[in-house]
Amino acid sequence: MSVTLAGPLADRSAWNTEACSIGKAMEVVGSRTAMLLLREAFYGTTRFDDFAERVGVTDAVAAARLKKLVALGIFAKRPYREPGQRTRHEYLLTQMGRDLFPAVAALMQWGNTYLQHSGGPLALVDRGTGTPVTIDARSESGEALAVEDIAVRINLDWLQREPGGS
Repeated sequence: MSVTLAGPLADRSAWNTEACSIGKAMEVVGSRTAMLLLREAFYGTTRFDDFAERVGVTDAVAAARLKKLVALGIFAKRPYREPGQRTRHEYLLTQMGRDLFPAVAALMQWGNTYLQHSGGPLALVDRGTGTPVTIDARSESGEALAVEDIAVRINLDWLQREPGGS
């Protein structure tokens, strides 16, 4: 069971994977710490100390990872000041960061299914109805697709924008 590689991609040895979007995305969010910082942001965490504590990393690790995620545009820093305290920053998801929710939720769903007994400690539900939420592949028309229903093809729009492209 696999996706279909269409057209020139059918010969996997004939194409270069250096521009792979999955590889580029993993360079951004491919660490455990980055994913857990995203989890916490989706759960409402905004303050540095809370991120470090809830993710279970040192301040230095949290600072380095948050700095990178801010530089990449996934988080934005906003100053705040408690009365009598110095100015600090909170970290808020940008639209770019919010768009990672399906990936984070899909990892949670997969972990609940395959790594936890009894479905895992948390479940995603529709806020209004309480019905379970699932993350899956769908066509533009909303039809659920299995892996074997999906083809990967060259994106001609991207190819035309790239230097040396057709």
